[in-house]
Amino acid sequence: MKKTISFAAIHFSIAFTVAYLLTGDVILGSLIAMLEPMVNTVAFYFHEKVWSQYAPLQRYAAAPHIKTASFAVIHFSVAFNVTYLLTGSWLIGGVMALIEPSINTCAYYFHEKIWQRKAQHQPWQCVHHSAVTSS
Repeated sequence: MKKTISFAAIHFSIAFTVAYLLTGDVILGSLIAMLEPMVNTVAFYFHEKVWSQYAPLQRYAAAPHIKTASFAVIHFSVAFNVTYLLTGSWLIGGVMALIEPSINTCAYYFHEKIWQRKAQHQPWQCVHHSAVTSS
C-alpha cells in the first residue's frame, strides 16, 4: 500500500499541473487532478495485483519497461475519458491524454526502479517479525 500511496502523490501533482496549464481554470484543473489520479490509483492497485498474481506476467515483472508500458495503456485511456467527461472537449481530453500520462509514465518508470531497488536491499528479518509487520 505504501507503494500505491507514494505513486498517488506523484500522480496528483503532475495531473494538477498539466490540467491547470491546459484549462487555465483552477477549479476544473483541480477536479481533473483529483478524479484522474484517483481512477488511475485504483487502476494502479489492480495493475500491481495482476502483475504479482498472474503467472505468465511473472517472468516480465523484473523488467520495468514492460510493466511501465502495460500501465501506460491504462493511464492514457483513463486520462482521456476523465478529462473529456469534465471538459466536454475532445481536444483538451486528447492533449491531456498525451501529455499527462507521458510525464507520469516516466515518473512511474523511476518509481518502479526505486521500489525494486528498495525490495532488493531489505534487511534480513526473522519470520515472526515479518508476520507481525506485514499485518
